[in-house]
Amino acid sequence: MRAIFFIFLLITTISVAQESSMDPNHSILENTESSDNYKTLSAVMKASDLDVILNENGPFTVFAPSDLAFEKKITSSKMTELLKSENKKDLQDLMAYHIVAGNLTASKILQALCSGKGKASFTTVQGDEIMATMNGLDIVLTDGSGNTAKIVSADANQSNGVIHEIDGVILPKKI
Repeated sequence: MRAIFFIFLLITTISVAQESSMDPNHSILENTESSDNYKTLSAVMKASDLDVILNENGPFTVFAPSDLAFEKKITSSKMTELLKSENKKDLQDLMAYHIVAGNLTASKILQALCSGKGKASFTTVQGDEIMATMNGLDIVLTDGSGNTAKIVSADANQSNGVIHEIDGVILPKKI
């Protein structure tokens, strides 16, 4: 019972943190474009042409790396290279690896973790899986290469899905 209380407290705390900065009546695209925290993500969406999809009905779940997360994982020279038109496919793979079809709230992730005895996998729209686990009270995502990203702010509801801010960039096996 105590664990359930802490999980509820965690979800409530991280949900309130993001709700104040995102308008639930706007799309994922509109909110990331207007956010000071997702300038790189917005540029990646546009350059990969996924901005069109993320402005549609959805629902989609986006595990959104902040600008700081991009800076920690991908050097500015690598980002410049990825943003070139000849690398659009790699950029699409990178961005699509952060998107899951459907509205995957933090409580749904936690339910899957409980059902999976502490592990849950989710198939991205890119086609590869990401693994979710718990580390204390944190939900941690792991890509196929072992890179991890923690959900630092969850359940920013959008008109076409939900955004969970993550502190890292997860990478598909191809990149």
